[in-house]
Amino acid sequence: MPASFKQQTVLLVGAGAVGATIAAWLAPKLKNFYVLDQGETLKAIAEKGVSSYLQHHKQATENTRVKTVASFKECPKPDIILLCVKNYSLDGLSQAILDVYGEQALKDIVVVGLQNGVENQQILPKYFPKLVYGIISFNAWLDEPGVVGYQAKGPFIFGTPDNSLQTEVERVTSVFNLGVEAIASRHFQDAALSKMIINLTNSFTTLMGLGYREIDHPSLFQKILSQLTYEGVKIVKASGHKECKVGDIPSWFIISASAKLPQFLTRKVFNKNVKKMVVSSMAQDIIQNGRSDNELDGINGYLLELADKFNVEAPYNKAMYRLCRQAFSQEKFEPISVEEVWQQMALTS
Repeated sequence: MPASFKQQTVLLVGAGAVGATIAAWLAPKLKNFYVLDQGETLKAIAEKGVSSYLQHHKQATENTRVKTVASFKECPKPDIILLCVKNYSLDGLSQAILDVYGEQALKDIVVVGLQNGVENQQILPKYFPKLVYGIISFNAWLDEPGVVGYQAKGPFIFGTPDNSLQTEVERVTSVFNLGVEAIASRHFQDAALSKMIINLTNSFTTLMGLGYREIDHPSLFQKILSQLTYEGVKIVKASGHKECKVGDIPSWFIISASAKLPQFLTRKVFNKNVKKMVVSSMAQDIIQNGRSDNELDGINGYLLELADKFNVEAPYNKAMYRLCRQAFSQEKFEPISVEEVWQQMALTS
């Protein structure tokens, strides 16, 4: 690995679950790696570093010391800025970065959007000329500020929708490969939409509280989850995109088989994939942190717009979207059972 990659100044903004894992993996490899956050998160990482562990291996937690800054002005001018906040925070953060560095300086800074879905592709180009996008192929969760668990160590997939800025894509990929597997892709949009199919399930698993309560009706759980993702496959196919491998997410063949075949034939494979599932980022926002902002429109809403555009029937996703919009808007959301989800989906469909 060329030494120049190790000399890059990298500023990571937002040390939530994904940001904290990146910090744990890259900070030991980069002399000039900084994390910007605020409040309890900044305080915890400044004092104790980041503690990270692989799922089911908490006894092997590793601690990493990380340089922290409380403002952009405290950090040396970065070569790369990693944006690890949700889509709903991007406009405000991007404007703040533009205000600090100015248009001229930003021509030399590579900004990396690390969000679910493709909504960031509508927001970030308004502010930054050198944009690379990343896909996170694993789940991660915060036990508390600065303490993070992760499902797998990568990989990250980097690229641009139009395959521009390949030098910058390779640079970001090389920096990440210092500490974690990363891939430069020329099929980025296919990969992004392939991942979005799996993200469709976040709404359902949040609604029924996966990770916070037991699955009360396994066969209905499989039916709903399988149909949501199978409709997603049909939508993405109809939009002209192709399947792209993203980490170890289920293939379109497995997704289709789970939706079409009798459950006794598919249950073993389905249960194997369910065991990999952890509390989703949407559930962390809504249940764990009590936030009203969420990714429902950016993921489920976006794919439903594609369904309408390409005349794809998506009754499960339409019912789930309407049900979640109503449920997540409540002042205090409480998860409901799988059977209740099924009954209420039938009422709203």
